[in-house]
Amino acid sequence: MMQNRIARDGLEKWRPFGMRRSPLFARSPGKTFPALILACALALCSCSLKKSLPDEDGDALFQPLERFGAFPLSRAEAGSIAGRMSPSLRSVQSLQALSDALERSAAHVSARPPGALALSMPGLKLTYGELGATLARLRALTPRLAAHPELLASEFRWHRLGPDFLFTGYYEPILRAGRAKSAAFPYPLYKPPPDLRKGVAYHTRRGIDREGALAGRGLEIAWVESEIEAFFLHIQGSGRLLFEDGSVGHALYAGQNNRAYVPIGRVLRDRGLLPADGVNLPAIRAWLLANPDKRAELFDANPSYVFFRLAAQGPIGAMGKVLTPYVSAAVDTSVLPFGSALFSILPLPDAEGRAALPFYGLVLPQDRGGAIRGRRVDLFCGMEEGAGHTAGHLNAKGAVYVLTKR
Repeated sequence: MMQNRIARDGLEKWRPFGMRRSPLFARSPGKTFPALILACALALCSCSLKKSLPDEDGDALFQPLERFGAFPLSRAEAGSIAGRMSPSLRSVQSLQALSDALERSAAHVSARPPGALALSMPGLKLTYGELGATLARLRALTPRLAAHPELLASEFRWHRLGPDFLFTGYYEPILRAGRAKSAAFPYPLYKPPPDLRKGVAYHTRRGIDREGALAGRGLEIAWVESEIEAFFLHIQGSGRLLFEDGSVGHALYAGQNNRAYVPIGRVLRDRGLLPADGVNLPAIRAWLLANPDKRAELFDANPSYVFFRLAAQGPIGAMGKVLTPYVSAAVDTSVLPFGSALFSILPLPDAEGRAALPFYGLVLPQDRGGAIRGRRVDLFCGMEEGAGHTAGHLNAKGAVYVLTKR
């Protein structure tokens, strides 16, 4: 599942055909990208891009769309976009991962009444039956997409959804762990306590980590070496555990203490400890490493606490299926339903964290989270080297298209 690596040299720049003729690509006078909210499920602060991501001719990667609704593309417009699908996503290995992800979405959709409405907005209404037919056709065509990505235009109708979506990212962190407490592994990961009740506020982070509210109750599923990485595991919701004996396990989200989530990036910004335009996951980690005496107080500013279960396979999204890097995404399902097939255009962060690498590819809503609200797509970036960097810096507006079988 962790096989899709987005190679920088595989993301060429482009300018789609016909964008200036169509109203769905029209630029609002005097505006570029709106203010951006910081990514990586931290919802840390606000920042903005000075200009839209340009292609090699200095034109915008895509023209921002601010109107609400679903706007159809011509076959020529769709073909121009589809033909530029990121080459790294068209490798045999990646297409197999895409096929597996499509099968997982199809399994979810097949359990829904075919006539039930899945998506409804001005310009587009889709049933679960139509989503299922789209997924089946996409999966049948997947082996041919490497050589013929234009099939996405000839075989499917495209609608661009407006206004544009904010793209952020998350990943599966890797933590060294022990099965028992030791000097090397002093920090516990807890399973849900039996007295945890849905909707009822439970012990705070301070109460659990500092005051020992759960100590001695046999609720630990593992112990990890780093308090910082344990905290970020709570933010990501799942992670891979590398045990001392060489075995591997997955800490999967299993519950929460029903306390409000407070982004520590926002706390650092509001206290003037990080600049407003420099709040991201690497910057937060660096601050925590440099200020060990202030770490506990900062962690306790976020009373929210996550509980885990140990599994052999993962990560698992809210759809109940294994997630696929650079294909699976967490969404607000009242906006984008599980089982929908999307094509997305967005700028990924480069090595310096700048939104500079054009990405265009199929994205499948297969997860959701408490921080994902409204017009936001949280792209799963995997666990390979660089996943944390991409997820920690991904924070940009992007174009979202819904595909439906012709």
